[in-house]
Amino acid sequence: MGSITTKDGDGAVTTIRANCPSCGDVQLTADDLTVRVCADDERGSYCFRCPECLGAVAKEASRRIVDLLVSSGVRMQVWRLPAELSESRVGAPLTPDDLLDFHLLLTSDSWFEQLATEVRRSLNR
Repeated sequence: MGSITTKDGDGAVTTIRANCPSCGDVQLTADDLTVRVCADDERGSYCFRCPECLGAVAKEASRRIVDLLVSSGVRMQVWRLPAELSESRVGAPLTPDDLLDFHLLLTSDSWFEQLATEVRRSLNR
């Protein structure tokens, strides 16, 4: 994150300088950025579309940077970690052979029926 400049008066404009990996420093307004904060662990980031190359850019941000951007008028989105991360895991981890077998299964027209049969068989053990 570069610098933030605010102009007072009738047409108050906040200019934010950020860094695009392809173009270098670019000038943005508060409407050009979005701040994202995770409700579960309070990690922050900001994202924008580069006005020069139109590439999507996302950067991690400290709590101080998040607070500064939000106080400058940047909209904030709050998100949560996927619930799957807190689920208990049962069984052995997948191996590369398991993934290859699954890939080959999906090339068959009857893949769903074969998969359902395998799942039923594993549940009846």
